[in-house]
Amino acid sequence: MSNRPNIRFKNFKDDWEQRKLEDVVEFLDTLRKPLEGAKRVSGPYPYYGASGIVDYVDGYIFDEELILLSEDGANITDRNYPVCFLASGKYWVNNHAHVLKCKDGNENNFICNSLERKDYKQYNSGMAMPKLNQEVCRGIPVSCPKYEEQKKIGDYFRSLDNLITLHQRKCVETKALKKYMLQKMFPQEGERVPEIRFDGFTDDWEQRKVSEIADYIDGNYGEKYPKDNEFIDEGIPFFTSAVTGADGVFNKENVKYISEEKNAILLKAQSRGGDLILTNRGASMGVIAEIPQEYGLVNIGPQLTRIRGKEGVAFNKFLLSNLQTSKNSRKLTSMNAGSAMPFIGLSGLGSFELQLPSFEEQKQIGVFFRDLDNLITLQQRKCDELKEVKKYMLQNMFPNL
Repeated sequence: MSNRPNIRFKNFKDDWEQRKLEDVVEFLDTLRKPLEGAKRVSGPYPYYGASGIVDYVDGYIFDEELILLSEDGANITDRNYPVCFLASGKYWVNNHAHVLKCKDGNENNFICNSLERKDYKQYNSGMAMPKLNQEVCRGIPVSCPKYEEQKKIGDYFRSLDNLITLHQRKCVETKALKKYMLQKMFPQEGERVPEIRFDGFTDDWEQRKVSEIADYIDGNYGEKYPKDNEFIDEGIPFFTSAVTGADGVFNKENVKYISEEKNAILLKAQSRGGDLILTNRGASMGVIAEIPQEYGLVNIGPQLTRIRGKEGVAFNKFLLSNLQTSKNSRKLTSMNAGSAMPFIGLSGLGSFELQLPSFEEQKQIGVFFRDLDNLITLQQRKCDELKEVKKYMLQNMFPNL
């Protein structure tokens, strides 16, 4: 097997050398100290554990850029978070992460990414809980080029990580803006007008029941509900509560499909793009999302309730934002139709009261939040694309051992 990567910067042609981790880093594990929660004093310095920052404390142990490698925890095999990452500035490290310092001739971010790309199942020495003990870690093989090439690769991934962080920050900031505007563009408890309005609108908002402003129906259930073997790869989209997730961001990956014949006998709650779907039970009860306009005819399961504003009375995108406000979200999640499992019944939903302005003002508010949602989706998509680029480059800018 060649000890060269598939992708390289120009002018680098030499084979990489295979070395043990202990040949390229020094272990500083004896310097780390765990602090029990009760003994931690809040402060400005990051307190690192196996998968990153877990707290902030009033003291620090290290004051330089070092590599942290998870020592234990399910993430070593599950890989939901980075296993290896850099820490810099002043910080504290507990006994759940190995502390590694590069020896001369090796670059921090190169070694860090070389370790992050590895599958640690073969190095796991834990029984009930996955563990990477120091003795095993010392022998982990690492392929290394000369320092100049390490530096180029390390700088590349540092720039890529900075770009991912930038787009993540933009996404977080836009979500925070949406949360703020949901508070300000809808009346607070006991008020009849919001704090922030578009020009030209001054009338009080009216209190209306959902039954007066929208049509609504829950999804198909019973004997006609599709069996596992009736879901197919292509056909009529069929939605369950998995498409709304926990935050109301429509998840296309969880869309199922049924045949036209099956759809023809599930007449109860056929829906279309632009309709709203409310999760009416389970852990995500009260979460609401809009069916993307790109969908034509769709069908829904019993965990969902379809809501469609009456023409000229309630604008769907406005209803979506109105039901997403913290005030209404709390009310929805506290509803219970009386069953053992919390459940938003049709009767309770029909009696649910919302404040509405004129239809024209609804449209402006709805379009404003639609544009915010589109921006959040765009930013999140960019983050996901960059993460896929990083994943690909981690696979191809290092040799496979």
